[in-house]
Amino acid sequence: MTMPQTVKTNCRFCGYQCGLTATVENGRVTGVAPDPTQYPGDERIQHGCHRWRMAPQFLDHPDRVNYPLKRVGERGSGQWHRISWDQALDEIAEKLAGLKEQFGPETLATCIGGPHAVYWPLHRFMTLFGSPNNVGIGQICWNPGTLLHAISYGWPLDNELEPDLTGCLMLWGANHAESDNSLLWHRIQQYSRTGKPLIVVDPRRTRTAELATHWLPVRPGTDAVLALGLVQAIIQNRWYDAPFVEAWCHGFARLAGHLQHYTPGYVAEATGIPAEQLLEVARLYALQCPSALFTGRGIDQIGRNSVPLHHSLDILRAITGNIDRKGASCITGMPDFIPELELELSDRFLETQRRKQLGQLKLQSYHGYEQIRKLTSKQDKRLPMRYLTSTQPNLVWQAMLTDRPYPIRSMIVMATNPLLTQADTSLVYQALKSLDLLVVLELFQTPTAMLADYLLPSAGVLERALFETKAGTANLAYGGAKAVEPYYERRPDFDFWQGLGRRLGQQEDWPWQSFEDSLEATLAPTGVDWETFSRHGLYTLPEEYEKHERIDPATGKAAGFATTTGKIELYSELLAGLGAEPLPVPKPVAAVDEQYPLSLITGARYHPYYASSFHQLEGLRKLHPEPWAEVSRATAHKLGLAEGTPVRVTTEKGTACFTLKISEMCDDVVSVEYGWWYPEKKAAEPELGGLWLANANLLTSADYATADPLIGTATYNGIPCCLQAVDSGKK
Repeated sequence: MTMPQTVKTNCRFCGYQCGLTATVENGRVTGVAPDPTQYPGDERIQHGCHRWRMAPQFLDHPDRVNYPLKRVGERGSGQWHRISWDQALDEIAEKLAGLKEQFGPETLATCIGGPHAVYWPLHRFMTLFGSPNNVGIGQICWNPGTLLHAISYGWPLDNELEPDLTGCLMLWGANHAESDNSLLWHRIQQYSRTGKPLIVVDPRRTRTAELATHWLPVRPGTDAVLALGLVQAIIQNRWYDAPFVEAWCHGFARLAGHLQHYTPGYVAEATGIPAEQLLEVARLYALQCPSALFTGRGIDQIGRNSVPLHHSLDILRAITGNIDRKGASCITGMPDFIPELELELSDRFLETQRRKQLGQLKLQSYHGYEQIRKLTSKQDKRLPMRYLTSTQPNLVWQAMLTDRPYPIRSMIVMATNPLLTQADTSLVYQALKSLDLLVVLELFQTPTAMLADYLLPSAGVLERALFETKAGTANLAYGGAKAVEPYYERRPDFDFWQGLGRRLGQQEDWPWQSFEDSLEATLAPTGVDWETFSRHGLYTLPEEYEKHERIDPATGKAAGFATTTGKIELYSELLAGLGAEPLPVPKPVAAVDEQYPLSLITGARYHPYYASSFHQLEGLRKLHPEPWAEVSRATAHKLGLAEGTPVRVTTEKGTACFTLKISEMCDDVVSVEYGWWYPEKKAAEPELGGLWLANANLLTSADYATADPLIGTATYNGIPCCLQAVDSGKK
């Protein structure tokens, strides 16, 4: 028996991964509390979150995967045999070596999510193995904004909110009340009490939108038209920052000509936002500077209109001078520590294998990446490669089923649940069922894990070290030490990739004894060791602003921006060079018809869940026991439906069932929750944990032919659908 100890550590239940103090007795966590010395620096902020309190229960939940398991029955039968880690790694390595010899290294694909994992060990393994086939959620999360910022500004941009300084705040497609619950949400609430303009663009009047001085319920999929309408109004009324535009923006005259028909009247008809409101919001954003603009996943999920929207918002920030300006935004820099690009060894990925990337998207491809890198290298900046070149998922699933253009016969899934998180669940299911080898690293038996050949137990919250770095796109790292050694036979995912790599001839490229050793090496250039970092939980330096104005002593010229012209590119020379549209051109939204008269949004999420996680935690499930399909009161009345009615939502792809909730939102729109399954149901075929009941991705498609040609973004919002009571189709 040992005396209780307190350990500084971090929560891992969402991407913010706040600081905690864990009480540890005999190797077990018996309690947790907010640590005010770490992010977010105020324990009152964390009291609005339910997740971190569940850490002790989560660590020893009866449904956790604790030992390596090998399938012994039919795929999906739920029959498993416990094996050792060495046996699992030996057999997986042997199977992969055989498949590689038969089909080539591209026969292996990986699928990754977050925030329960660190990405670079997977990417390092795939580089050395020789496969280009990473699958992530980048097309609908992070990649569109990161790539468009790099094209427009020469590097990714962090949006900022300083409640005392920021003069206008715009939130577009983001509901921080449900998705954040951390420091940013606290600052939004603080800002709302100042009475300054708070603009929220969202088809739904969310809890975040309830704070707004101006709520813009835009019709799903028409956001890019609205954004260009704001830009046109600012130009037409000369509200733009003329000195900044003259000095630092390229293509302003072309832009102005391009936008002539985006008049307030035209935009109002397309988006449903009254012309008067559009003009008022444009004026406030342009003249109440510094103005901050935050976006969410909502704008990454509108398919072919995601790139035009991000480009339009980049332009909106630029012409109003809200670039690299305190209280508005900051263009970040390269880290002092070893960046993700070097950790993933992507520069060693052979050109012959790069050419085997499926689809060859114009921007999210190795060719597109190299065009951006030529520009960012002007300022000695290098984006991570593997995630920003991940393959369009639909092409991977199709290759598994058709062997075209080559066979993909194996997949390793880590920290994600593609049967719920990837579009077109039915297609993903068929593809995974067809594989010769499916390995899943997980915390619980998710629907995807139920189909695995090998199910391996991942160390999770409080069981492994944390080192978050924004993928090496900023000089920022946060995290710290694990609180306890992993329970049972769980292991950090790093151990899996290192163990597998060493078995497949990669010994020299995995020199560390542990994940912490690799982090020590990553931090070495900063002069800060891992122990010191863990005590503070943060590495960063004060931000600098208006860096484009800085004079280079060697040339006597201002630094400018890492773009083709050295200016912010309203008219993108890089996109023009790729054969893409150099100015934003919104695409028509899918038309509703008699069969599918409503427009569907599929990305809504509610605290306390995170994506498809935590539905098995009883204390959280009680807070929100069933998934919702939301409609306006007028829409419910027109359909003859009452709140609480079990309803069926149908698109041309499939059907899913929810509980009707009446909300303030656009008429003729249905919003369904994302990530729902039922862990209490049988963990085997045919139920697969309730996979086929309320899964929003039964309703979606990621068809490559209709996806965005630059990044591959599929359409998750603005999908024609119909809605009816569950029993209305019975005879």
